[in-house]
Amino acid sequence: MTAAVALEGVTLAYGDRKALDEVTLSVAPGEVLALLGPSASGKTSLLRAVLGLAVPTSGTVRLGEEVATRDGCLLLRPEERGLGVVFQDLALWPHLTVEGNLGFGLAARGVPRREAVGRIAAMVRRVGLAGTERRHPGDLSGGQRQRVAIARALVLEPRAVLLDEPLASIDVDLRRDLLALLRELFAEGGTTAVHVTHDLREAVAVASCFAVMEEGRIVQQGALDDLRRAPATPFVGSLLDDLEGRMPVGEPGGEPRRVP
Repeated sequence: MTAAVALEGVTLAYGDRKALDEVTLSVAPGEVLALLGPSASGKTSLLRAVLGLAVPTSGTVRLGEEVATRDGCLLLRPEERGLGVVFQDLALWPHLTVEGNLGFGLAARGVPRREAVGRIAAMVRRVGLAGTERRHPGDLSGGQRQRVAIARALVLEPRAVLLDEPLASIDVDLRRDLLALLRELFAEGGTTAVHVTHDLREAVAVASCFAVMEEGRIVQQGALDDLRRAPATPFVGSLLDDLEGRMPVGEPGGEPRRVP
C-alpha cells in the first residue's frame, strides 16, 4: 500500500544546524500517527517539510503517488499539496467570520460555491459551532476558536491533516473534550493525520501509531506496546513512566491519577 505521507532520508538544515537528520517516516492512509519529542527535537520542522514551508537539503517527501520535494527541489508548492493544518496558535483570520475562515480555503481550491456552502454548514454542525457562523474569532471562547481551527482544516477534505500541538495551552477539561472530538472526526472520515505533541497521554487519546524524535532523528516508531516492550532511549522511558503513573491504560484522555 502506498503511504499517504512519506519522508525518505530527509535532512533539513538551518545554517549549520540540522533540524532534521536523515528522517525516514511513513503514514498509511487513514492512520493517525502521533509525533512526540522534547522541545527543539525537530517535530515542527518535520511538519514544515511536509507542508512545503521548508525545503529539505536532501531526501524525498512523497504525498501518495506524488513526489512533493526531492533533494532540495520543491516540486509541489504548499497550496498544491492538498493538506490541512492546525497550528499551535490556530492562525485564524480575525477579520473573517467563522464561515469566512472555513470558506477561504475552499474558494482558493476552486470548490463551487453551492458545494462549499453545504460543506461548511455540515462541518460547523459537526464540531458543535452551529449558530456562530457570522461571528468573528475575537467574539468566540478559546474552545470555540479551537473548534474553528479544526473545522477549517477538515472542511477541505485533505489527503492528510497536520496538527502542531494545537492543545498545548488549554485546560484539562477542554483538552479532554477536544481530543474526543478529534478522535471521532478522524474515525468518521478515515482521516490520515500527524498529531504533534509532547504528551504521550494526549497522543494515546487520538493515535494508534507513535514516532518519537530526538535531536532531529526518529529514535523509535511503532504501536504503544512496541514502545513499552523496549524503550529506545531514556526520553521514551520517561514518556511511558508519565503515562503509566498518571493515566490507567485503556482510559485515553481520562483524568490524570495515580495507578494503584
